Amino acid sequence: MEVAAIREMLEALKAGKRSVDDVMGALKTLPFSDLGYAKLDHHRALRNGVGEVIYCEGKALPHIQGIVQALLAKGQKNILATRASRTVYETILSVTSDAIYHELARIVVIAPTAQAINPKKILVVTGGTADVPVAEEAAITAEVLGNHVERLYDVGVAGIHRLLSHMEVLQSANVLIAVAGMEGALASVVGGLVDKPVIAVPTSVGYGANFGGLSALLCMLNSCAAGIGVVNIDNGFGAGFLANSINRL
Repeated sequence: MEVAAIREMLEALKAGKRSVDDVMGALKTLPFSDLGYAKLDHHRALRNGVGEVIYCEGKALPHIQGIVQALLAKGQKNILATRASRTVYETILSVTSDAIYHELARIVVIAPTAQAINPKKILVVTGGTADVPVAEEAAITAEVLGNHVERLYDVGVAGIHRLLSHMEVLQSANVLIAVAGMEGALASVVGGLVDKPVIAVPTSVGYGANFGGLSALLCMLNSCAAGIGVVNIDNGFGAGFLANSINRL
């Protein structure tokens, strides 16, 4: 149950439109509801400012249906379902038609609702176009959480003049997300050009010695540029969420 829904319920109580027993019954499941296969944390928006997110990969389709129904029943809006295939999207559509699928990012946004947008800019930068799916996961996540997001794609160090030609854009951002595979050098370069926090996202893009993104991860962790934080391999969602947290400060 989100903050707005709780306020609405309490206002209805004050106005005599709902009884005390009715409100108490609703509040019993405020901390979490037990679906048997999942315990949904309805308190998360109150604690963290963002409601529970559904990680779809590996979940049974009926379980995803049940989770979506339960979150909608509690009034949650802008529900993020990450790592979602088209099959998952179609499963969600069987529960509600109010959903948008961002196929490249593999994200479904359920009950999308307009909200105030933080004017401070988050800039998502990629080394190459193969990194775009992970970058889009970060960008869509940050946008759904209420941020102004810009994208600067395919500006990797193999042609560094492409990056340097966008210095004004880089330095206008409040938070930057640098997404790169191969050796992951983009994060170090970006970190050396700006005075704002840089969130580095290693991707699993690369040839054999890339070790599924491990080489990029280790290079980003060992960056000599200050002000860089690193999330896990291919974790665009984590980067977008962290950028939102920083941007709200």
